[in-house]
Amino acid sequence: MASELVGRVLIVGAGIAGMAAAISLRRVGAEVDLIDVDPDWKVSGAGLTITGPTLRAFGQLGVYDEVAAQGYVGEGIRVCGVDGEPLRDVPTAMPPGSGVCGSGGIARPVLHGILSARVLAAGVKPRLGVAVERLDQDADGVDVTFDDGSAGRYAMVVGADGISSRTRAQILPDAPGPVYTGQSVFRIIVARPAWVHQRHYFLGGVAKVGWTPISDTQMYLFAVERTPRRMREPAELRRGLVDLLTPYGGHVRRIRESIDEATAIVYRPLESFHLPSPWHVGRVIVIGDAAHPTTPQLASGAGMAVEDALVLAEEFGARGSVAEVFAAFTARRGERCRFVVESSIEIGRLEQEQAPPQEQTAVVERALAKLVEPI
Repeated sequence: MASELVGRVLIVGAGIAGMAAAISLRRVGAEVDLIDVDPDWKVSGAGLTITGPTLRAFGQLGVYDEVAAQGYVGEGIRVCGVDGEPLRDVPTAMPPGSGVCGSGGIARPVLHGILSARVLAAGVKPRLGVAVERLDQDADGVDVTFDDGSAGRYAMVVGADGISSRTRAQILPDAPGPVYTGQSVFRIIVARPAWVHQRHYFLGGVAKVGWTPISDTQMYLFAVERTPRRMREPAELRRGLVDLLTPYGGHVRRIRESIDEATAIVYRPLESFHLPSPWHVGRVIVIGDAAHPTTPQLASGAGMAVEDALVLAEEFGARGSVAEVFAAFTARRGERCRFVVESSIEIGRLEQEQAPPQEQTAVVERALAKLVEPI
């Protein structure tokens, strides 16, 4: 490996993108420091829907078997009407030889546990409750000052610190920021009936409703509403979700009837943007949601983050300079990530217009067909 790639790599952010980058870079021989501002290194949220391409990325990362064992993997998406009656099934099969199923789901804390265990097994011990105060670059490296008063010098810095990335602001102060898409989402975890074997969408109503199995016994239900940007008070969440689900029949109705004061509800506005390439300045680069945060319509945010990490490590192991690594990374990732962001926004637009279910699912099918292509 060329001399300028000999040295430590700093990864800022120990979420999915940061953990995947730490695992992948250690496999190609990089020395890695990983930091996260959260002193507890925990994750919030309900479930995570996983596409076939994301499962492929998990396979390349080496965690597919654990995801399959502790979460759910299967095939297809069942599209239903507001009354709960099936309209059609959307196929999700991956190409022959992929070695993974075409669809899946997992609880976010479970995935965090799988990835964090792999990080520790790779010899990376995260420094927690720490943020980057200052980045000073020269031709040979990056001097990093941390907010706890410590400092370090690195060959490369990877900002994997999410949609509100401080790293992005430090290197690209004029970059666009998150934009509200006009939709917000409720999520809850509920019992998974024995007859639920695949993801479901319920389309054609005022909201998009769906569920994804996340284990043998659980699934998570989501409901996406069109609304001016707002943060609901905790006391509003139960009534808001119940009202949103009221027009829906079938098993959605039974779930609605089971929602009570003890139901844990996660609610957040949907934001997105795509950072124009390149995503780096000198020896500092941003990946994952720091560069291309997407809405959940294609269930590909986690997949794009893991793919970023895999590609960055591949190029790190194959190139002779940081500039070459970042240029090759950008060439491979820019268009694919832009496609995911724009396709997800387009699906969200159709949902807000209450477009016919077949029009909404047509965009999903076209996008999934594109995403099965090799990374």
